[in-house]
Amino acid sequence: MAKKIDNLFGSSRFVLPEQRELYLQMKEDDKLVPMPILEQDELATFDYLLRDAQQKEKAVSITWWRHKKDELGTICTMWGAVPEINANTRKVKLLTVEDVQWINMERIIDVST
Repeated sequence: MAKKIDNLFGSSRFVLPEQRELYLQMKEDDKLVPMPILEQDELATFDYLLRDAQQKEKAVSITWWRHKKDELGTICTMWGAVPEINANTRKVKLLTVEDVQWINMERIIDVST
């Protein structure tokens, strides 16, 4: 049996749009996570995998933390090729079929081939 709180708007007849919006925003905020802290050897491994993928033109899956609110954010994952790594700005260019994404290297939390 489903709880009433799970279906708050289906069980109540009178909900103001502002109340609904605030409730949905609170639910979104519950999904936010703090930025993970990684060890130096993990960062070195990510750097090696990214440079290897760039040289050999292999596709990689990159997972990174995206800032949303205060010290919280969401975890994003995207798969594609790495045509460019900018050492000055410390960003990785991830090229997919539909999109081009520049990802800050300090926010990368996982790289897999």
